[in-house]
Amino acid sequence: MFEFIFLAMLIGAGGTALLDLWAQLLKRVFGLPTPPWHLVGRWFGGMRNGQFVHHRGIGNSPEIPNESKIGWTMHYVIGIVFAAALLLIWGVQWAHHPTFFPALIVGLVTVAAGWYILQPGMGVGVACNKAPNPNVARMQNIVGHVVFAIGMYWTALLVG
Repeated sequence: MFEFIFLAMLIGAGGTALLDLWAQLLKRVFGLPTPPWHLVGRWFGGMRNGQFVHHRGIGNSPEIPNESKIGWTMHYVIGIVFAAALLLIWGVQWAHHPTFFPALIVGLVTVAAGWYILQPGMGVGVACNKAPNPNVARMQNIVGHVVFAIGMYWTALLVG
């Protein structure tokens, strides 16, 4: 059990860290904004008061204390949970002899969590349908989760 938790933490954090590096690269090369982790923190923080959906958009909701810290923490916790799902499905042995396909499947399937849970809850609609340019946002989501998958795979190669 310790090995499972340890590997999930390393692989999830590694995949998430590569995603963060990717966001920084996109910002520097193309001027794209980085993900608003403070707003993710606002969304998670609002749940303790029973607010799961921000119909007018999360940006219109009042700030909460430590929302940036909450957002960044949850960003990494979710990456670890997704890595744990990979290890639950393919087993801890996957981390010792990783192949890319399982990581890619998890990376692509987890796009659904953003599209059907996070984004509607934050008021951006299902699969960003209320975003200024939904198709661009969707493509960024898919590419970002593929980068996350690459990060999980590379981390497993390093630690396995």
